[in-house]
Amino acid sequence: MEFRHLGRSGLLVSEIAYGNWITHGSQVEEDAAAACVRAALEVGITTFDTADAYAGTRAEEVLGRALHGERRDGLEIFTKVFWPTGPGPNDRSLSRKHLMASIDGSLRRLQTDHVDLYQAHRYDHSTPLEETMEAFADIVHAGKALYIGVSEWTADQIRAGHALARELKFRLVANQPQYSMLWRVVEAEVIPACEDLGVGQVVWSPVAQGVLTGKYLPGSPPPAGSRATDDKSGADFIRRLMTDEVLEAVQNLRPLADQAGLSLAQLAIAWVLQNRNVSAAIIGASRPEQVRDNAQASGVRLDAELLAAIDRVLGHLPERDPAKTVSPARRP
Repeated sequence: MEFRHLGRSGLLVSEIAYGNWITHGSQVEEDAAAACVRAALEVGITTFDTADAYAGTRAEEVLGRALHGERRDGLEIFTKVFWPTGPGPNDRSLSRKHLMASIDGSLRRLQTDHVDLYQAHRYDHSTPLEETMEAFADIVHAGKALYIGVSEWTADQIRAGHALARELKFRLVANQPQYSMLWRVVEAEVIPACEDLGVGQVVWSPVAQGVLTGKYLPGSPPPAGSRATDDKSGADFIRRLMTDEVLEAVQNLRPLADQAGLSLAQLAIAWVLQNRNVSAAIIGASRPEQVRDNAQASGVRLDAELLAAIDRVLGHLPERDPAKTVSPARRP
């Protein structure tokens, strides 16, 4: 496993992180979830990402139990706040009240006294940004979080939050966007802004919720037990990508993956890691063998010819939003 700095901070994270959205506490049983965490640790993954809202707070609890007994200084634990965690009107948002209650709840469920990265799960249009950032500052200064990040914020929102963080003397170092071969929207504005500010990307869905593994075939029903058949696992999200045009294009990537000696999933994860602004790619899994396979993408270097060939296969897809992407020249 190779490591990268989280943005322009001194914190090193495993370039492949393990995330438990739609798995822990919902899709898979706890024993299976714990086995996936053990597999992640065995292959050298030290960075774990969750959120208070996943599985109604149960995902944090499962991860906390799975990591119990591990050396805390050898781990980087990330969680997020914004979405509802209870029935009350203040059980959501980025208000000071919710942030102060939520960090304590997350620490209790994760069985730790601090998280390494505390992230605003979305931008909150209902709360003044100054209020949110002041609360984050107090959380950092109290030692409950070491760094602050955001998720799915626009370039302008990130710039405004970063400026306030500097004034309040804490570090906003990460953004967590969706990013994959099939979804490159952040390349247009978000990544250039983050490069300027020293904010790194911790990207989610690098294999497009399994679509880029090649297991979904055009004209065929999804395999039994796959995420596309399980409404608890975000099936609607996956099905939106599963047009025959997309699935046929993914199958056309297989010869390129074979030529590189990679599985399709490894190729997809390695592809996002070629971007110099990506600090880590989050993988999810319901079985330990998926973790082991995905982890082999660490350290893979894709040459310019292969990157160009991938663009030729996928460049026509509307899901890529090519009008908002930048040229491959932005890649290292």
